[in-house]
Amino acid sequence: MSGFERYLSVWVALAILGGLALGRIAPGLVNFLASLEYGSVNFVVAILIWFMVYPMMVAVDFRALARVHERPKGLIITLAVNWLIKPFTMAALGVIFFDLIFAPFIEPGTAGQYVAGLILLGAAPCTAMVFVWSHLTRGDPNYTLAQVSLNDAIMVFAYAPIVALLLGVTDIVVPWVTLILSVVLYIVIPLAAGIATRSLMTRGAADPAATEAAVGAFTARVKPFSVVGLLATVVLLFGFQGDVILAQPLVIAMIAVPLLIQSYGIFALAYWAAKAWRVPHSVAAPCAMIGTSNFFELAVAVAIGLFGLNSIAALVTVVGVLVEVPVMLSLVWFANRTRHWFPAEETPMSVYPAKEPS
Repeated sequence: MSGFERYLSVWVALAILGGLALGRIAPGLVNFLASLEYGSVNFVVAILIWFMVYPMMVAVDFRALARVHERPKGLIITLAVNWLIKPFTMAALGVIFFDLIFAPFIEPGTAGQYVAGLILLGAAPCTAMVFVWSHLTRGDPNYTLAQVSLNDAIMVFAYAPIVALLLGVTDIVVPWVTLILSVVLYIVIPLAAGIATRSLMTRGAADPAATEAAVGAFTARVKPFSVVGLLATVVLLFGFQGDVILAQPLVIAMIAVPLLIQSYGIFALAYWAAKAWRVPHSVAAPCAMIGTSNFFELAVAVAIGLFGLNSIAALVTVVGVLVEVPVMLSLVWFANRTRHWFPAEETPMSVYPAKEPS
C-alpha cells in the first residue's frame, strides 16, 4: 500500500471539506454539474465511478464466473442479509429513532417521511461503489461481480414489494430508467472496457500465471486513478449537498444516527457470518460491504417520485450517500486489518478447488 493510500481517510476528510467549500464558493458551477443527470443518475459522478471501477473490471475472468456455484457461501450470506434482514432492521431503527427518540426534535407529522427515506435506502443494496470497496480490500473481482449481479437481478423483482410492505402503500413504481441506466453505466460499460483491455493484454498468451501477473501489474498502475476518482466523487457529492448540510446540521446528524448503527451492525453481522462459515477474506469482505452499502440513486429516485424533490424522504436518501463514504472507508480499514481472522486461502476463484473449506 502506498503512502498516499495509507492516509486515504485523511484525503477523504479533506475532500469533504473541499466539497463543502466548493458549494459555497462556486455555487453556479456546482449547480451546473448537478444538472447533468437523467433519472437521478449524475453523469459526472458516473464517469468518476468508471475510473474507480475499471481496474477491478480488468481483473474479471469470465471463465471463473462459471464456477461461482462451487462456492455458494458468500452468495448465501449476502442474499440473506440484503433481502431477509437489512430492510427490516432499517425500518425498525427508523421507527425507534423518529417515532420515539427524536420525535420532540422534529416537526409534528414528519416522522413517517424520515422512516420512509430510511426504508428506501435499506431495501436497495449497492450496485456501483461496492466494486471500489472490494478493490480496496483485495476482494475477488469475479465473485464480487457475481454477488452484485445476483443482487441486481433480485432487486428487479423484490425492491418494490418490500418497500410497499414496509411503507404500507400499494402504488410503488420502480423507476426503471434509474435502475437500468445505473446498471448500464456502473456495470456494463466499465465491464466491457475491462474485458476489452484484458483481451488485448492476454491475446496469444499461453501461460495463465503470466497472464494474471500482467493483469495484476496493469491494475496496480491504474489504481491511483481509482483513488483520485473516489476523492473527486466525494468532493462533488458534498458540493451538491453543501447548503443542506450547513443549513440543517441537527437534522443531518439525527438522520445519520440510525444510518450509522445500521451500517456497522449489518457489516458486523455479515462479516461474522462469513468468519464463522470459514469464507475466504477475498469473498467475505466484499460480501459484507455489499450488505452495508446502498444503491442511493434508486432510493433517491423513488423518494422523489413518492414524496417530491424537496421532501424529507428525499433528504434522508441524500444523507445516506454522504454518510456512506466515510463509513465504508472505515470498514475497508477494519477489513484489511482483520484479514488474519479468515482462512489463509486467497487463491483467485478461477483456480479454486471444487469444494469450500468445511
